[in-house]
Amino acid sequence: WIELYKAPKGLTEKSLKMYDEKYNNHIKPKIGSMKLQDVKEVHLQRIVNAQSGMSESHVKKVRMVLQEMFKRARMSRLLVFDPAEALAIPKTTKGQRRSITQEERAAILAVAEDHPAGLWILTLLYTGMRPGETATLTWADVDFGADEIRIHSARESGTQSVKGPKTRAGIRTIPHIPEPIREKLKAASVGAKPFSPVFPNAKGGIMDEATMYRRWKAFRRSLDIHMGAVVYRNQIVESKVADDLVPYCLRHTFATDCAKAGVPIDTVR
Repeated sequence: WIELYKAPKGLTEKSLKMYDEKYNNHIKPKIGSMKLQDVKEVHLQRIVNAQSGMSESHVKKVRMVLQEMFKRARMSRLLVFDPAEALAIPKTTKGQRRSITQEERAAILAVAEDHPAGLWILTLLYTGMRPGETATLTWADVDFGADEIRIHSARESGTQSVKGPKTRAGIRTIPHIPEPIREKLKAASVGAKPFSPVFPNAKGGIMDEATMYRRWKAFRRSLDIHMGAVVYRNQIVESKVADDLVPYCLRHTFATDCAKAGVPIDTVR
């Protein structure tokens, strides 16, 4: 089904991986050994129900894969009845993106002054760039003379691919390099080649998802300690950082700051 109907449609590597992940980890273990005609609605509803408590996005994707597969089986006359047609969604959790609090902002600004990942964190906060967009940002995209940053590519999450931004509006020019990072970026650019990454990995190449995760984790640990976390034998045993503080909170904060400053909502979008 994947090879015949999905791959030829030109889906991204990330999308194809999603189908494989949902099938191999959640569907195949339950019905992979069954004959197609023996699969009933109750078998599929149990698969979906087993995802209860997980994210709404994940559960809907599992159901979507089931429904697409079995709809095609019925359309191809391999089945008379589609057992996935009326699958119900169990209770799920829905993640909420939020702005950082004033306490978090003060701590982040303080820790970023000396932390190795500080400039990356400040750039996320003051430009609203997606983490994947900062990964592919080169010095040629940072024009100090024109006082602008140009965004035209991003690393696709979950893959090694570089692609265009998530939406057409993602191809954009940030018309002013914010003062809090302008001089820091200038200092970091000294001696750098035009098309080298602004935020390289340890080998000087483009950051991948794992590198960004490690940098955020290291910064978050320093932030936690700064905010009063209890540390025992170099391990944080009582955290002070909120569980829902993630890099995307910085992008959301940028949008909120713009709105508070009177920037039209369409421009922010």
